[in-house]
Amino acid sequence: MASQVTFIGAGNMASAIFGGMIEGGYPATAITATSPSDEHLAPLRQRYGIRTETDNTKAVANADVVVLAVKPQIMRDVCAAMRDAIQARKPLIVSVAAGLGADTLETWLGGELAVIRCMPNTPSLVGAGASGLYANSRVSDAQRQLATGLLEAVGLVEWVDEESLLEAVTAISGSGPAYFFLFFEALEAAGVRLGLPAASARRLALQTAYGAARMAQQSDKDPATLKQNVMSPGGTTERAIHSFEAAELRRIVEEATEACAARAREMARELGQ
Repeated sequence: MASQVTFIGAGNMASAIFGGMIEGGYPATAITATSPSDEHLAPLRQRYGIRTETDNTKAVANADVVVLAVKPQIMRDVCAAMRDAIQARKPLIVSVAAGLGADTLETWLGGELAVIRCMPNTPSLVGAGASGLYANSRVSDAQRQLATGLLEAVGLVEWVDEESLLEAVTAISGSGPAYFFLFFEALEAAGVRLGLPAASARRLALQTAYGAARMAQQSDKDPATLKQNVMSPGGTTERAIHSFEAAELRRIVEEATEACAARAREMARELGQ
């Protein structure tokens, strides 16, 4: 029998996860999603065949897994309202809320709970996500496997042994899609300056990125080698790469990711107060 999974919150990330689960064969009748508004839930019932509930306490009463998918700013109040029901059931808690530590969530929910923190990213919405997961000491091997299965429904899963490493996950994959979107934007603009129609420049930039990512995933060579293989001595690519290096692209990326990780630490302190 499939574990009963309740999603507290039914926004884009939650619907991406349970949609991926269902597409992968997970029974829709074992999934419940909550929202204060039934108007929001009705289309999800119709599309996915899941159970829905506007009362979080009722929704977690029989849950084996509770996925916390509400905004971090309201998480404390949401946890307080269903604390007794969570303590009565003791489900596995999986949080996809940024910035809230496992100890904080466990405390808000009454303590002595298995808690997994997940840092997903927006490509999860198209089944191509990358999620970093951390488990506290109460999480069993079976629960880790269950969480892996839930998140693999929307992409790659990587476990980290230290919770602080989720800040690095945030800096690389959590926020990373925006870095690539910025690069796509810049590459498209460069194509237009060189005379291409905007639509053509965009299609070429996006397809090139897609192809490069597929090559990197399917190749046994590292990115440095793949880059070198495109660079003929004295050729056009070499000239472009030398320009990037002269502009210290590596330093720019390092500083940007360090700034992102620092902000993740700040948010954790602010939200946990």
